[in-house]
Amino acid sequence: MSNTVFTLSFWDYFAFFGYFVLLSFIGYWYGRKKDESSSDYFLAGRTLPWYVVGSSYIAANISTEHFIGLIGAAVIYGISVATGEWSTVIAFTFLIWLFVPYLLTSKVYTTPEYLELRFNKSVRIIFAVVSILANVFAFMGPVIYGGSLILVEFFNLSPIVACFVIGITTGGWAIWGGLKSVAFMDVLTILIMVFGGLTVTVLGLTYLGDGHGIVAGFSKMIDVNSGGVTWAKEWIDENVPNILKGAQQGDSYNRLSVIQPLNHYSNPWTHWVFSFFYIGLWYTVVNQTMVQKIFAAKDMYHARAGMVLASFLKLLLPVIVVIPGLIFFAMKPEFLGSTDWSFQSEQANKTYIVMINILVPTFMKGILLAALFGAIQSTVSSVLNSTSTMFTMDLYQDIYKKNESEDHYISIGKVSGLIFLLVSVGFAILLATVTKVNLFILIQALYTFIAPPFSAIFLLGMLWKRVNGKDALITIVAGFAMAGLLKFLEFGPWANDTSSIASFIKPFANQGLITWLFSMLVCIISAFITSKEGENLIGNDLVFNIKGEALREGLGNKWYNQIFTWWLLCVLILVFIIIFFSVIV
Repeated sequence: MSNTVFTLSFWDYFAFFGYFVLLSFIGYWYGRKKDESSSDYFLAGRTLPWYVVGSSYIAANISTEHFIGLIGAAVIYGISVATGEWSTVIAFTFLIWLFVPYLLTSKVYTTPEYLELRFNKSVRIIFAVVSILANVFAFMGPVIYGGSLILVEFFNLSPIVACFVIGITTGGWAIWGGLKSVAFMDVLTILIMVFGGLTVTVLGLTYLGDGHGIVAGFSKMIDVNSGGVTWAKEWIDENVPNILKGAQQGDSYNRLSVIQPLNHYSNPWTHWVFSFFYIGLWYTVVNQTMVQKIFAAKDMYHARAGMVLASFLKLLLPVIVVIPGLIFFAMKPEFLGSTDWSFQSEQANKTYIVMINILVPTFMKGILLAALFGAIQSTVSSVLNSTSTMFTMDLYQDIYKKNESEDHYISIGKVSGLIFLLVSVGFAILLATVTKVNLFILIQALYTFIAPPFSAIFLLGMLWKRVNGKDALITIVAGFAMAGLLKFLEFGPWANDTSSIASFIKPFANQGLITWLFSMLVCIISAFITSKEGENLIGNDLVFNIKGEALREGLGNKWYNQIFTWWLLCVLILVFIIIFFSVIV
């Protein structure tokens, strides 16, 4: 890819290291308390205000998957990759109105602990183990690998050294200061990421405008991405078979539509419409990394208001990490001339870095580098903190040593955190030195494999008392068996099959939907077969109850802080976005 020779000035380094020093001071300041309890270390003493809850939730979510992988995916696939971000508003809606009350009133440390209260200890242990493995290999490892690309390009480090540097510098404060350090560092991080990301988008549109302003640049971006110029149309037509499984060269493809056909590799319309059920429930509601911020909120209002803030940030996110990919496509990067699809996908990971080099002036490069580092730091810190929390509370304390001191469990959290960090660095080195893959696609494929069985049992378990622990265990085993079978078919007998059924099953998003539907069916059938005994032992604070008092708590008592008003505004903006990119453009 062209324009990858970077020159950083003194002021760029000053801006970057200034951010790092300020971030470290915040991490030190909020983690300095030494007479802390387990609640202080793992849940920030349950004292986080709404703006910290929302900021930390999104900062943990934004990572190199977005700044490296999602922008690169937008170069390849177009606007449809933004649907995963926008559809999260739907997941947050369920979280705000349905799940937050029950998660908060249960007073648990972790989501595996909640699943034990609702189902049984076996479900808790299985979910904790799978979550820890997912955190290491689907979260931290790929994120550290994505961060290493930045150090390799900007500082000319080797991939192995870059992975170690990223891992140690991003995970250190999480191990030392616990969740409070992580959460308050995330407030600074989200400000830098939003400011830096919007800067690249504005500069990119200005560049495309060629002296005629941002509006002209936006118009050119739309024109090129819609195939309005010869070279763009030729590239789109040539690569349709790589984007739409089973399609033939020359078939049409609309890069500017959020609604894509069923055989779209990364974002078929089923993913946009149903992703909440087979990924969103797991990622936004049951995933300890995300929900830990809600557990740590001051009260119900701060938890709900934090998720409303997170919803607005999710609407903004594609402007920061998808539109730049459309801009870069319009700039006709050299790698688009290659006929090697895997090479193009790998090179697309460097899009944001190249855009910084082309577009951003001195000092601002340092700010943008800080934004990228912040994306890595916040995710690694949050995932590391949640991983050590689950290991300590769900495995070590619950199974091995139940009655040790608070200091003992905090020490275990720190030691286990360091071990998980080193394993993640090792996996990142493997990705950096062996594989060639688009980061966004890798992570999304892992999500769709892991999430569906747990999303199914959580949804049915929340809504239906008849579902018991035995049903949950049967569903988990059957769900993962189905996910494995679909992967076998994709890469085995149907690897080169272009039939309609093979083309439908190959996209990993459709595999996630199939696995979720299968898991739901298995759970429902099992619930009817197994005994109803114990159904009445499940407390009303663990399942949905329309008359439950918790549903009406924390809704705001002034016109300007009404949860419903701000949530409704967010949903209306989402509807406008869908209409704009499906009908107007």
